[in-house]
Amino acid sequence: MIRTKIPRLFISRKDIRHICCTLLAAAPLCAMAQSGDTAYEFLSIPISAHSAALGGQNISVIDDDLTLTFNNPALLSNVSDKTLNLDITSYISSTKKLSAAFSRTINDRASWYAGGTVLNYGSMPETDSNGETLGEFSAKDISLQGGFAYMLSDYWSGGVSVKVLMSNYAEYSSTAIGADLGLNYCDEENGFSFSIAGINLGGQVDPLYETNESLPFDLAAGFSKSLSNAPIRLSFTFDDLTHWDGMPLIRHMSIGADILPTRYSWIAFGYNARRAHEMKVADGSSHWAGFNVGAGLSIKRLKVGVAWGKYHISSSSLIMNVSLTL
Repeated sequence: MIRTKIPRLFISRKDIRHICCTLLAAAPLCAMAQSGDTAYEFLSIPISAHSAALGGQNISVIDDDLTLTFNNPALLSNVSDKTLNLDITSYISSTKKLSAAFSRTINDRASWYAGGTVLNYGSMPETDSNGETLGEFSAKDISLQGGFAYMLSDYWSGGVSVKVLMSNYAEYSSTAIGADLGLNYCDEENGFSFSIAGINLGGQVDPLYETNESLPFDLAAGFSKSLSNAPIRLSFTFDDLTHWDGMPLIRHMSIGADILPTRYSWIAFGYNARRAHEMKVADGSSHWAGFNVGAGLSIKRLKVGVAWGKYHISSSSLIMNVSLTL
């Protein structure tokens, strides 16, 4: 089932009610708090160009896009049968992130997918304690995963994914098992979608060193709302809701807007307040970190999405998704 709505021209009172009520409902989640060191931080780098363009953490956009499943497995219910997806992210320096996934629908309500991701840091010089070069070593992080989603009703869908995580840094290696859980409510008639997701539950099976580290768990809630009379869809995502540590609500929020010129294209803008704050340097500037932009186009069975953002102060990142419905 593909649930995509093309909106119309200005914000109606019903739109305002939907947005205000959902903000009020999501706010109590931010009372939870927890802290700790984590491993496998590469899981926080966006895979989806569309999600990245909307601020990086979106879990509620309804689209025929397999990459959105990496943020919320419940969104797999919106993906066409026999979809093959390939992704590449240009990260810092020579670091590249590659991923691939394939999905199938089982019947009118069930879907599954399988995929994998590798973040390759390239080769680096190996030195001793005196700074003498001993040679070179390579480093990479890998995730192999599969997921299942089910339409619980005409409005609700739920999903789960399980992943095996591996890190290899020179002669050191580690393994972990993780899982994602997601729930989505979609009112297609009113262009409204609400989701909640728990990402990266689990832990290490074989630690890199002697101490086990936790996964970068993220509890997120968010909603997307199409305006009644404009080709615009707004998205608000509240992430990292179990790590408060005195941070104001705004630093847990990503804001995004889609402009939908046609049913087959999108242009998106996003802002991640926490990333902008954390990337500030001595002069007080974040040098555009936190801002994202992207666009996507569908041509028959082929879909392409591209997004730009800064996830490190030293360089920009470009994410490209290409998917084909076989």
